[in-house]
Amino acid sequence: MRTFRVRPLARLLAGCTLLCASALPAFATTWTPEKNVEIVVAGGPGGGTDQLGRLIQSIISQHKLLDVNTVVMNKGGGNGAEAFLDMKLSKGDPERLVIGTNNVYLLPLVAKLGYQWTDLTPVAAVAEDDFILWTYQDAPWRDAKAYYEEVKANPAKMRMGGSQSKDVDQTLTLLLNQTTGGKLTYIPFKSGSEAATQLAGKHITSNVNNPAESLSQWRGNQVQPLCVFSRERMGYREKVAGDKAWADVPTCREQGLGVDQYRFPRTVFMAGEVRPEQRDFYVELLRKVSETPEFKAYVERNALVPTFLAGDELTAYIEKDTARVTPVFEQAGWLRK
Repeated sequence: MRTFRVRPLARLLAGCTLLCASALPAFATTWTPEKNVEIVVAGGPGGGTDQLGRLIQSIISQHKLLDVNTVVMNKGGGNGAEAFLDMKLSKGDPERLVIGTNNVYLLPLVAKLGYQWTDLTPVAAVAEDDFILWTYQDAPWRDAKAYYEEVKANPAKMRMGGSQSKDVDQTLTLLLNQTTGGKLTYIPFKSGSEAATQLAGKHITSNVNNPAESLSQWRGNQVQPLCVFSRERMGYREKVAGDKAWADVPTCREQGLGVDQYRFPRTVFMAGEVRPEQRDFYVELLRKVSETPEFKAYVERNALVPTFLAGDELTAYIEKDTARVTPVFEQAGWLRK
């Protein structure tokens, strides 16, 4: 009887040993950061990219999503190129992230910077920004169609302001000139905030700020939105400026402008030559961040487009966006030789 009872137990233990041994590799390949994670912001303190980086840090800490600490560092030189070059030099380092926009892959097209976006590892796009055509409050034109009729009639008097040169605002201005036959002059400022102030003071006739960049001036009855560069109206129906909501802003497509959609992504990259499981760890970390109430509130507060892209989807997005603007850059003489 004793022999009969022992043999099944031996077989059970042997089977367990085999099963446990087969499960070990799955646990062995799970990766987590061993050192503090550095979040490099490709922008200066206080800007939109900096706010996003610090929000991500806050959510990770508040929800205890990492067993190590996070540190935010700003490297905004060269419109963010300083941060991306620094990340290239950190090849193989899995404890560093860089927060940027489409500047990570568009900047190397127009300047020799010592890196290409393919030197880095795309992790995720966590949101997108819409662009709006704004004008001053008591302008004689009441919609985008009338504005562009004035652009064609009096191009010398019509000036578009925006943030930086050879960046997203000027790129959109060039696209508009190409599709409408207009000749808007572009005036670069240091930031979207400065462009909003200049428009409120009627020193320019328009800008293409993101929603949050001109919200205070809209609430102050100094500027008005003419149209949003999106295929459909924004989904935010809560009143934000008097009796107006973001959803009340017509699309530029409705207004007859040739650019039906124009956005930029909020991106997160790692250094090059990191392991797939290290990248996958941060994809899932950022997915968890994007699903928190705090992040959803941030998206709504800034009227961002809820978006989460990773892997092949993000790579395809980058390639499509690059292909779209390259002819624009070429025509403008911006492409790096």
